[in-house]
Formats: sequence, C-alpha cells, structure tokens
Amino acid sequence: MGTHKERMLRGEAYHDSDPELVAERRFCQELLDTFNATRAHEDTRRRDILERLLGAIGAGSWVMPRFQCDYGYSIRLGRNSFLNYDAIVMDCAPVVIGDDVSIGPRAQLLTALHPMDDHESRRQRWETAAPITIGDNVWLGGGVIVCPGVVIGENTVVGAGSVVTKPLPPRVFAAGNPCRIIRDL
Repeated sequence: MGTHKERMLRGEAYHDSDPELVAERRFCQELLDTFNATRAHEDTRRRDILERLLGAIGAGSWVMPRFQCDYGYSIRLGRNSFLNYDAIVMDCAPVVIGDDVSIGPRAQLLTALHPMDDHESRRQRWETAAPITIGDNVWLGGGVIVCPGVVIGENTVVGAGSVVTKPLPPRVFAAGNPCRIIRDL
C-alpha cells in the first residue's frame, strides 16, 4: 500500500492531510513566499529559488511572481519556457512543460481529482491525481485552465480563457469551454 506520498505519486487514492504531505507543502509554500516577495531586479535570486523548488528548470526559462504550486518537485519546466503572472500549478501528479512554451497570466494547471460518484470517499477527503504534459512550443493564453490527465501536443495554441478537459493533438488552435479544436496550424 505505501505511504500517502507514495500513493499520490503512483496516481492512487491518498489523503492530502497526511503529515508528510502537509510538511512538504509547507516547505514549498515557504520557498514560494520568498520567491513571490522578490523585487523586480532579483532575477538571480528567483532562479536560485526555482532551482531548489522545481523538479527541473531548463536554461533560459523563467517564472513571474505570483507563482503557486503544491510541492514543486513534480514540475519539470523545459528550456526557454515562460510562466506569466499568477500561474497556479497543482502538482500532485507530474506536470511536464516542454521547451519554448509560453503560458499566459493566471493560467491553471490542475492535476488533483476528487471522487465524483463515491460521496463517502469525497467526505473522507480521498483524492487522486493525473499528470499533465504540455509539448514543445505550446502557447496557452491568459486564464487557460488545463484539467487533470490532459496532454497538449507540440506547436498547439490554446485561446485565452479556455478550459482544456481532453487531450489536444499537435499543431492546432483550440479554444472555448470546453476547449475544442478550431483549426489546424
């Protein structure tokens, strides 16, 4: 069965109130508090914090404050990628962001899932998580929400305010709520 952290990382049901997970989120939040309080000229300090926080951050990538995530270590950010202001990444499962990705302000990448039909499990606060993968050279417009388990193919553009509930193939423009393919690119 394993610890709740091991269960979370395997995509199994777990309790996020587990003391180990609470401590890891607290550590993450302390780093984020420092990151989000940096001054505009403190690029090196921001980069140092992100290198401690994230599972990986590629050369030339940067994140603007205010940034929020749960654990940090499940996030892999490729080379020359950008997360704009107010990004929220719920990284209870891996979040892999490719190279040359641009993510607009107030975007949300959400991996957490809660039981839908099992009301008792939901009351008992069980949850699961599903990974998110964003391919190379993707652009997510401002306010985009990416739901658990979604894969977005390379060179795809997602219009501002879209809610991505299903995988998107490479080289398309998609938009809406729910997000749908508008045309090929």
